[in-house]
Amino acid sequence: MANRLSPEGLARSSGRHPWLTIGIWIVVLAVGLSFTQLWLADGLNSAMTMSTKPQSITGLDRLEAAGLNGAGSVGETVIVQSTNGQTVADPAFKAKVTAVTNDLRALVKSWEPTDFKPDPTEPIVTNYYEVAALGLPQAQAMVSRDKTTALIPVNFPKDMVAKVDMSTFLQHIETLRGNDFKVLTVGTLSFNERTTEIAQKDLVRGESIGIPLALIVLVLVFGALVAAGLPIVLALFSIGIALGITALTTQVYTLNVFIENMITMIGLAVGIDYALFVVERYREERRLGNVKQRAIERAAATAGKAVLFSGTTVVFSLAGVCLIPTNVFRSLGLGAIFVVIVAVAATLTLLPALLSLLGDRINWPRQSAQKRAMNPALAHEVDAYTGFFGRTTRLVMARPVVSLVLVGALLLAATVPLLGINTGTSGPGALPKSDVRDGYNILVKDFSAGMLSPVKIVLGGPKAQTEPAIAKLTGTMRSSGRFLSINPPVWSEDNQTALVTAVMKDPANSNAAYDTVKWLRSDALPPALQGTAGTQFWVAGDAAMNQDFLALTASWTPYVFAFVLILSFLLLMVAFRSIVVPLKAIVLNLLSVGASYGIMVLVFQHGIGHDLFGFAHTPIIEAWIPILLFSILFGLSMDYEVFLLSRIREHYDLTGNNRESVAVGLRSTTKIIIGAALIMVFVFAGFATGSLVMLQQIGFGLAVAILIDATLVRSVLVPATMTLLGDKNWYLPRWLRWLPDIRVEGELPKVTAEPEHLPSAAPAD
Repeated sequence: MANRLSPEGLARSSGRHPWLTIGIWIVVLAVGLSFTQLWLADGLNSAMTMSTKPQSITGLDRLEAAGLNGAGSVGETVIVQSTNGQTVADPAFKAKVTAVTNDLRALVKSWEPTDFKPDPTEPIVTNYYEVAALGLPQAQAMVSRDKTTALIPVNFPKDMVAKVDMSTFLQHIETLRGNDFKVLTVGTLSFNERTTEIAQKDLVRGESIGIPLALIVLVLVFGALVAAGLPIVLALFSIGIALGITALTTQVYTLNVFIENMITMIGLAVGIDYALFVVERYREERRLGNVKQRAIERAAATAGKAVLFSGTTVVFSLAGVCLIPTNVFRSLGLGAIFVVIVAVAATLTLLPALLSLLGDRINWPRQSAQKRAMNPALAHEVDAYTGFFGRTTRLVMARPVVSLVLVGALLLAATVPLLGINTGTSGPGALPKSDVRDGYNILVKDFSAGMLSPVKIVLGGPKAQTEPAIAKLTGTMRSSGRFLSINPPVWSEDNQTALVTAVMKDPANSNAAYDTVKWLRSDALPPALQGTAGTQFWVAGDAAMNQDFLALTASWTPYVFAFVLILSFLLLMVAFRSIVVPLKAIVLNLLSVGASYGIMVLVFQHGIGHDLFGFAHTPIIEAWIPILLFSILFGLSMDYEVFLLSRIREHYDLTGNNRESVAVGLRSTTKIIIGAALIMVFVFAGFATGSLVMLQQIGFGLAVAILIDATLVRSVLVPATMTLLGDKNWYLPRWLRWLPDIRVEGELPKVTAEPEHLPSAAPAD
């Protein structure tokens, strides 16, 4: 008797009480959808936070503690550009700028908190004419060289930012345009707003492409419409409930907006694949003659147990991403973990209940000629080499060294471009065609993108001893040629904290800006402050935040890699009682992941074939993508590894014949693995067709890696290496033989009736 909480025990209970099980899942889904409707939208944003408190964070904390306005303020740059050659000297141009300024002031005033006290020396909205009238040198930086473009800076104080409705702001900007003038805005808030809007559109687009293509593959694999529909149902349940869990989580922790895309993408992929493996095993058990309830239990004890193990591996792999102390990684990791856990639970309970109700109606419409499934426990070597996949296996196993060298060399060659990867963070220039990107392009052409995010240098120390150091610092900064302008220091009321803002010549997301931040921290500030005992400094601002994020990611990457690799090794060692199998699996997975990285660099960074796929050509790969891809791919690759190796081990335990077992395992699983992989490829490719370059990169990277893994790795490298290693595949040192004997595929099938061709349209018990 199986434990009630084992896959077989859960399937038995769910199959015997199908309506109760389904009812519980429907209630949970309804609750999850209500949570999503209530809380999800307000609990997501595209801001980046780091819990390690680097300089970029502690500097802003010091400003806030000192009561300086630079703490947490967010700026927008509104651009007014003449389309008919008028300049700032023309009355019509001045009238337009004045009108836009007044309109914006009226809009911004509606967002002022009730206790808000404006600072007359630092207006929220100002313009070129007002600054020039005060005789301030900053005025020259607010007009283009040809005098046809002027800037209207809008600086939202920290206590106002939460009340700003950027959607309304962007719509208001559109109403201010006219035939003779362009009016655009660009900044952190507008960039985040457009990114969120486009991400939502990409989400819908990915679903509209991925689901129909996945359904087509399922129909081809199963040869039945009802069987094809079940995995889609389970995937949708998994996504809906995972979104509800995410919405509930946002009540205590703000999450990144891309978590929705991650949940949908991973949910469709694993939800469909897990159900696919179990449904196919159920149909096989029915064809072998097992009664319906026994077939459900056998499918759960074998394929269901493999799903549980695979899902656990995916969750642990994704847990590595959550180790990195930033909301970006933790959001994406948590989203994927939520949906994988729900998908596994649905596969072990909801799916058996649905199978119990459907019975053999799952095969509707009945096929005119169904082939009898091979019983893996009774297979012979001659049977293992029949069909296309059998012949391919024979060819690979006949020439294992040649197969290994050719495919291994191909994957290594594809990995080479990875050596030149350039990681970073994208900005408004990476957006698809939009008003915000147009504004950014004007800023880059006629001004400087550095104006969007000035560097903030915070100094803590008595004014008397710090002022000379600031004078020395600003002199060094001016002579460096790295800055367009440097503002005089602003002091706190107690004269213990100073803020120096400076506009860099380079965008905040460029390598040059990162070099400037590092130069300030290591080469400019320490010498300037020499001799000022007790004075501290912090370099903050968007460029500093990006630099700290990149440094944090780089420092944590080895730990995440080690965590995922060690955990994968231990899980596979316990599952298959071998140290050779997990080592081989890790090496082969690294090959497929490395090749996908290299191809991604070729397409996006070098632009090779990007037009063919409709992708953006960008000089950078998003810094969070490689490590996220690694964790996801290692988890998903283990799915196929577990399903394939469990079938091989099942036959090996029966016969002791390694070569025959490899052939039988491949013949039993290759078709279903390739079908499952194609589903993942189509799902990921659907999301790669979106407009945001970061989603293109992650969707393409996942699709390529899964395709490589399911074809070249599983169909060529696995049989080649297992043939060469022979019985050594299953080597386990004596001192490790105390490990539990889990047997992922369970005990060998026991046929409860003579194998017969059961009617596919009539229910059977």
